[in-house]
Amino acid sequence: MQVALVVLTLLLAGCHRAASDPAASPTPQGLEAAAIQAGVIPDPASTDLTGVYATGNDRVCIVPSAKAYRIGVFVDYDETQNCGGSGVVTRDGDTLHVTLGASGDGCTIDARFEGDRIVFPPRVPDACQKACRGRASIAALDVTRLSESASEAATLRDARGRLLCGDGG
Repeated sequence: MQVALVVLTLLLAGCHRAASDPAASPTPQGLEAAAIQAGVIPDPASTDLTGVYATGNDRVCIVPSAKAYRIGVFVDYDETQNCGGSGVVTRDGDTLHVTLGASGDGCTIDARFEGDRIVFPPRVPDACQKACRGRASIAALDVTRLSESASEAATLRDARGRLLCGDGG
């Protein structure tokens, strides 16, 4: 009987596990946080903006400047339907504050930065149409990073051949 009691005690002791401490291994909040933690996607908060982004014929370039970053946007439907403009972009977490044209022209939008992807809002101010010809628009522009090279980004040109992110872009 004593042997059975000792065996039962050992079995029960083997089944006891210490409760896991949730603070010791934080659970990511949401699918995106889990993907960042696993290294599947880059963390937008620690990713540099510099580079060339593209989807199809649409292009965005971003290069560092003294105060923030220079940005150039080129949307190309065809020779008469396209957009091309330059400006500045500043970053606040995963939000990019984009101003195209001269300051005060009214084409200021907040785009979303997702590490290797930039997504413009589906609606942009009417003033943004100044950068476009025909029925083209920068609304809902969605581009993915092709290169992290500032020198490549500085060579992006619009339909008229103007440098969008180069010196004086």
